[in-house]
Amino acid sequence: MTERKQTKQIMVGGLPVGGGAPVSVQTMCNTKTWDVEATVAQIRAMEAAGAEIVRLAVPDEKSARAIDAIKAQVNVPLVADIHFDYRLALLCAERGIDKIRINPGNIGGEENVKAVAAACRAKKIPIRIGVNAGSLEPRLLEKYGHPCAEALAESAEGHVELLNRFDFDDICLSLKCSQVPLTIAAYRLAAERFPYPLHLGVTETGTAWNGTIQSAVGIGTLLSEGIGDTLRVSLTADPIEEVKTGIAILKAAGLRHGGVKLVSCPTCGRTEIDLIGLAEEVERRLQGLDRDITVAVMGCVVNGPGEAREADYGVAGGRGKGLLFKKGQVLGTYPYEELCDRLTALIESE
Repeated sequence: MTERKQTKQIMVGGLPVGGGAPVSVQTMCNTKTWDVEATVAQIRAMEAAGAEIVRLAVPDEKSARAIDAIKAQVNVPLVADIHFDYRLALLCAERGIDKIRINPGNIGGEENVKAVAAACRAKKIPIRIGVNAGSLEPRLLEKYGHPCAEALAESAEGHVELLNRFDFDDICLSLKCSQVPLTIAAYRLAAERFPYPLHLGVTETGTAWNGTIQSAVGIGTLLSEGIGDTLRVSLTADPIEEVKTGIAILKAAGLRHGGVKLVSCPTCGRTEIDLIGLAEEVERRLQGLDRDITVAVMGCVVNGPGEAREADYGVAGGRGKGLLFKKGQVLGTYPYEELCDRLTALIESE
């Protein structure tokens, strides 16, 4: 694993981001923020799924005035997502928000930026500068002709300079695109150019299936290069799926441990049990189990026994039956119909 690039550390509530802190997983509520009851319920579900930071849309004053009521009922740090109206940022700062996401260039004149910077500095609230390929400044599109890594980095640089002008440097950056290669190129450039923690993400990736693939490639590539301090997987799906996918990406990149790791082989002509059904059922039953273990569900005697012996627990199928293993020791041979029950009962008994 490549050594992680060192960045400035910011504090989002009590959670450190950057500076060598563990990469955190974020998501965003899709409730109306002014609906405190619905928003709190969703945040609690996100926390239970593993979310470490939750962002809230704040498009109006009613939403901003709900921040303190929401914050009083949850434990995870909250980020206010604000566009155009700097007064909403000031309201959120007053009501205890942990972080603000803005583009300093779209909240009005410099006096507005100065006011937001002063409020956030006074309350030690970091600001995420969120640059998107789809909303680059016209001057940059004219200069470069189209969204590119250099244009995104230049946009971020301009926003950083604007905040720095008002003595504010508690900054996090994101440079999101819907194209994976462009996203990777932009973050690579940002990692070279800026000292700030980077919020990773591929934006507008689509449904859970397509979005998971694009996010895994984009975010996973950057993480494997040591780039990134926090992440959000953007999916047209239940936000809980964003959290689960983000955690899975971190595990695949070797940056998150704990929980069940399921190892299962692909099917082939040697498979003589319903391996797909068995693996899916084992995965379903073990979902949410908070133990750092490896479970193998293998389909045949060629690779199965050897692979299963390397796991903490496992089964390897044969003709209508299978072997049950624990840490390399065969515990018995059972009919296919009993394998899932036997395996899960063994795991849950210890």
